[in-house]
Amino acid sequence: MKKICVVQSIYCSEITDKIYKSAKDKLSSSDYREFDTFKVSGSFEIPVAVSRLIDKYEGIIAIGCIIQGETKNFDLISSAITNAIMELSISKKKPIGNAILTCSNKEQALKRVDKGGEASTAVISLLKNVKL
Repeated sequence: MKKICVVQSIYCSEITDKIYKSAKDKLSSSDYREFDTFKVSGSFEIPVAVSRLIDKYEGIIAIGCIIQGETKNFDLISSAITNAIMELSISKKKPIGNAILTCSNKEQALKRVDKGGEASTAVISLLKNVKL
């Protein structure tokens, strides 16, 4: 059976729940209707969860939201997460859809919650078109 896992941060759940719904809607209308969901505390924990789960799935959708604050923490965490997800995807040769928003404010994030569907589409497309 084809299987995808969605890893969702529960931090900023007002936003990540909407991103999740977007991903779920896209997956539900695909060959990947049955998928697992794994929740983590925050976006920083997503790469660790993905690294532990990736061998069990054909692909993963990573969902999170990081809102810029007044410190450099935003830039450091955003870069670390993106780099870790890309490294895992390349080393494991499996698609990881990145639906982790990095936004200046909550309003900007709420305008981008369709990123879950976009990330799901990207993973589905890779699984269909690139034999890994």
